Amino acid sequence: MKKTGLFYGVNTKKTAQIGKQIQEAFGTDQVDIVPIEEAWKTDFEHYDNLIVGASTWFDGELPTYWDELIPELVSLDLSGKKVAIFGLGDQAGYPDNFVDGVGILADAFELAGATLVGFTSTEGYDFNKSRAVRNNQFLGLVLDLENQSDLTAKRIAAWVKQLKKEWAE
Repeated sequence: MKKTGLFYGVNTKKTAQIGKQIQEAFGTDQVDIVPIEEAWKTDFEHYDNLIVGASTWFDGELPTYWDELIPELVSLDLSGKKVAIFGLGDQAGYPDNFVDGVGILADAFELAGATLVGFTSTEGYDFNKSRAVRNNQFLGLVLDLENQSDLTAKRIAAWVKQLKKEWAE
């Protein structure tokens, strides 16, 4: 497998918990964790495959650490890199901007020339709208720990299996 970096906020409890579960599903020796709070431009360029994750805060915003990094991200040349995004949200509490952070990250990485992978179905979710949806699919793995925590492990396992296949192509 090509070199993979897993970028997320290690200081955010739920996102860090999911990041570690994703790393374990791949195998801890297969994926390097890179704390987004400490990430530099060269960190993104160093890996062939990127997994990036964030919660959506408030009314559809990225956490501060990602928000501050977006201007630098869009200036990178990530051509040839595959990016998979995971996001956490609350579909019952925020049905009008459910996991918008995934869509914001997707836009930034696409502007940098990366190819998005790891799209998942919107079936089984109940929300009104989301920037994370294109062509009736989420732009990555979407998890709702508030309302569907019982589905988290199954969704992670299926997504990791899907990514391994997509990255091999």
